Amino acid sequence: MAQGFLTGKGAIVTGGTRGIGRAIARALAMEGCGVAICGRDGNSAQTAVNELITETGSHITGLGADVRDREAVAKLFSTASGAFGGIDIVVNNAGIGVFAPVADLRAEDWNRVIETNLTGVFHCCQEALACFKKRGGGYLIQIGSLAGKNPFAGGAVYNASKFALNGFSEALMLDHRHDNVRVSTILPGSVDTDFTPRTGNTKSEWKIAPEDIADIVIGLLRMPARTMISHVEVRPSRPQKR
Repeated sequence: MAQGFLTGKGAIVTGGTRGIGRAIARALAMEGCGVAICGRDGNSAQTAVNELITETGSHITGLGADVRDREAVAKLFSTASGAFGGIDIVVNNAGIGVFAPVADLRAEDWNRVIETNLTGVFHCCQEALACFKKRGGGYLIQIGSLAGKNPFAGGAVYNASKFALNGFSEALMLDHRHDNVRVSTILPGSVDTDFTPRTGNTKSEWKIAPEDIADIVIGLLRMPARTMISHVEVRPSRPQKR
């Protein structure tokens, strides 16, 4: 089993079956952390768990859980707490995007994005705070987006969810900073994942790699307890010229 500065800690990474979430889960495990992941599909979650165990040799568990479902979230936290003896770190990464002009947005798509990207984070944060109280504190890391600062055409519901996430996270920090709870939000620009459709199967070398976001998470966790970085904005250093 990997040994590192997070040995003995327990973490949950939502949306941890692929992309940014999977890279974060792997990085945490490589530092000795017990990690629970979730994805909407239980089979995909178990496949990812098996692969991550092979890659890291660490204690990793996971299950299918839609973060919109409070009971599913409660089960995820209960499972992880039972596996690791408690939860110290929660990374709210699960998210979806629907992109269309406002006139063309379906009400069900609006609800699905807001419920996943915002209400799902609320569910996970409340469960996390209950766990942190038992541990004497903890760290919440929210995976936001530069779309939470910069509106773009066709992005109304995604923008709304990420703008709201920023406000929610700042208020959450103010509510619970004296409970030894730190809250950081990472706002990436273009990341090389399948969150948005690829052109063929080729990687986009100019984009941020998921592992870069994972490195930022590890860097945040390495900060001394007296210090909290509230926001981290991340952009490709050499984006494509338009």
